[in-house]
Amino acid sequence: MKFIKGGVCAAKGFSAAGLHVGVKTKNKDKKDIALIVSEAPCHAAAVYTKNIVKAAPLHVTQSHLSDGKARAVFANSGNANACAPRGIENAVRMCKAIAAELNIETEDVIVASTGVIGQELPIEIIESGVSKLAASLNSGADGSKDAAHAIMTTDLTVKEAAAEFEAGGKTLKIGGIAKGSGMIHPNMGTMLAFLTTDCAISADMIQKALKDAANISFNRVSVDGDSSTNDMLTLMANGLGGNEEITKPGADYDSFTKALGEVCIQLAKMIASDGEGATHLITCKVKGAPSETIAEIASKSVISSTLVKAAMFGADANWGRILCAMGYSGASFDPEKVNVAFESAAGRVQVCENGKGLAFDEDTAKKILTEHEIIIDIDMQSGEKQCICWGCDITYDYIKINGDYRT
Repeated sequence: MKFIKGGVCAAKGFSAAGLHVGVKTKNKDKKDIALIVSEAPCHAAAVYTKNIVKAAPLHVTQSHLSDGKARAVFANSGNANACAPRGIENAVRMCKAIAAELNIETEDVIVASTGVIGQELPIEIIESGVSKLAASLNSGADGSKDAAHAIMTTDLTVKEAAAEFEAGGKTLKIGGIAKGSGMIHPNMGTMLAFLTTDCAISADMIQKALKDAANISFNRVSVDGDSSTNDMLTLMANGLGGNEEITKPGADYDSFTKALGEVCIQLAKMIASDGEGATHLITCKVKGAPSETIAEIASKSVISSTLVKAAMFGADANWGRILCAMGYSGASFDPEKVNVAFESAAGRVQVCENGKGLAFDEDTAKKILTEHEIIIDIDMQSGEKQCICWGCDITYDYIKINGDYRT
């Protein structure tokens, strides 16, 4: 497997587009509708937020994917169409409008929205831009980038990833785009991610692979502890890569899931790095655990801790907050065996050994913690399992962004 360029258009037979139609009223330079289309029918699957308050597009997409098939993704930003008047009706109207333009079945459209909750979707504005959107479809890297821009809300950076892998004697590709900056927490942790592949794989195997990939990537990310109403991860596979369809576990399936997992991890890290107001990407590695579950529980708790996030913002090597977060996480471990170190491109410093503080140079620690990516390296010394989760620091700007997000 190797990473390549092209994002959601890297795989054969996929094109994408994005443009501004007016859902976002404050900035006409920001694209607000996105489209991803396959030239051939696809097996498809999705994973959704665990929040019981779900946006209308999720309900519609769940219904449309009940047969495991899709041809297109149609998404908007600037309005979440969640808890909104005529939510289901407007989500269906989005599907019908783009389906008619593409000459495909309405039920073959995945629909998604992101933005402000509780406001009615300006459906007529979206419908007015469908023809222009479809006409601007591009199978190159620009198509992927335009679509990635169009699903951004408070994101500051475009999030794209793609990989090439071998299966069934064929060279296949998988790629995707994502958005997410705030309201991000493990549980499909407002994030959207759309993946495409030219691998031939059954709908049942896609669903299993996608759920497993989400569990080692997006579900191991936290920005602010809030699980959105709109979180959605989808995957379409059109089989144009020419491999024999993967219908059961085996070497080909393992190759596919490896590439899928790595693409999802790349996108998840981009979401954590671009957290609202964030200045640091925090990678928490918990190793030496008796089980992966225990390592994951502890790691998630550390990257979700407001006090740990605040310490990282201040470049303060306050490792006691890390042990504290592990202690209330629910993970079973022996505190008197835990080692903690901070690491970055500027070096490494161990601050805790066997649950007790070590003397360390504060200036060295501060230098390490001023780098953009900070690694919190934790060793439980109680087994051979490990887990990595990702988060970001919390800053003054997070409050500024969310204090008047709606107005």
